[in-house]
Amino acid sequence: MQALLSFDQAPPLAAPLRFFLTAPLFAILAALLLLWSGPDLFASRWTGAALALTHLITVGFMLQVMLGAMLQILPVVAGANISRPELLATLVNAAVATGALLLASGFLSYQPLLFELAAVLIGSGVALFIVGAGHALYGVPSTNATIGGLKLSLLGLTVTICLGVLLAVALDGSLALPLMQLTSIHLGWGFVGWSVVLLAAVAFVVVPMFQMTPAYPEWFAGRFSWTLLTLLVSWSVADSAGWQWLSPWLAAAAVLAIAAFAALTLQLQGRSKRARFDATQHYWRLAMLSTLAACALWLAASSWPTLGEHSEWPLLCGVLALFGGFMSVMIGMLYKIVPFLVWSHLQNLGRGRVFPPNMNKVIAGHQLNRQMQAHFVALALLLAAVLWPEWFAYPAGLALLAANAWLLRNLLAAVTFYRQQRLTIEETLTRVSAAPAEARQ
Repeated sequence: MQALLSFDQAPPLAAPLRFFLTAPLFAILAALLLLWSGPDLFASRWTGAALALTHLITVGFMLQVMLGAMLQILPVVAGANISRPELLATLVNAAVATGALLLASGFLSYQPLLFELAAVLIGSGVALFIVGAGHALYGVPSTNATIGGLKLSLLGLTVTICLGVLLAVALDGSLALPLMQLTSIHLGWGFVGWSVVLLAAVAFVVVPMFQMTPAYPEWFAGRFSWTLLTLLVSWSVADSAGWQWLSPWLAAAAVLAIAAFAALTLQLQGRSKRARFDATQHYWRLAMLSTLAACALWLAASSWPTLGEHSEWPLLCGVLALFGGFMSVMIGMLYKIVPFLVWSHLQNLGRGRVFPPNMNKVIAGHQLNRQMQAHFVALALLLAAVLWPEWFAYPAGLALLAANAWLLRNLLAAVTFYRQQRLTIEETLTRVSAAPAEARQ
């Protein structure tokens, strides 16, 4: 797979970085919201504060990171060059970020206008990205599991956003729609059809490359995304039609497929050639373990009525999936992608005459490890806050705030490193170019 990568086709550094730097800001807002709401946020997953926090993470953090990652991965992995990537990134980032703020505000106030404005901004921003990415991918053959997964993830994103826009417009009661059922389908497409499919497509490249593991088996990588999407479409149809004898089995099959991906990733990590794990590998391990725990809890609650009656289990499952699974794996990827991008762009700037410092110098290792420890503590406190909100809601909010402020600090340190090294390289190239002319004189 590594031979298929074309780093000379990467977009300008500012394009993906715009998304990556925005994401921690929304996680910080989520932490502040938790501190403002306190234990009441955990009363139910349907409280306004809980829904606002969920969308600050899913739209504000996750969507920003995934759009930035796709902007980088499409030309490098698939050879799909997006036209004018920096302009596209600026417009999409601004629309999605503003829309996420309005959406969170809408859940806190339940003002229909805020939902409608959020739907317009997020919908138009994502539509612009889908058009740009779809145009770039048009005609690119699906020669490997990653390219095929990227195409399918765009389909998943399209359905997710369409359902989200429909829900936002229908919340004022103007449309007679089964909102709870539609919300469930929207959640399934967002978590599975978009997030998991994209995560798997990226994992098929970055896990073997960055973590020095064996490749995913071809039979698994080639079938996983198609299988998952087929199950999701079938479940959506069955759930919409009210086929209660079928939809739970299809949902369970999709959850088992996700659990199989997590278990296989852990197994490959165990065969890594690295002498010891770095922060990225620890993040991936936490993410896969959290995913397995979330899948196990979902399956247990679905098959054991006594557990399913407890209001805490959906919140526990959500914390495991969002904070333990998706956020962990995305932070882990950021700690590889951002330093690599900085190093790669500096190397290109040096034109083979001036070489940048080692990639490990971009963000100090001890800063990565401390931020990772803060994230682990925040996850543990969030899980405790679900069960004992009076005791742990505020400590969880403080820990989440510290972890993501630290993440932002580390990413900004990478930007500072790039700017400093860029000046050094440009000055060195100027001196090197001037030296032959002086010698001739």
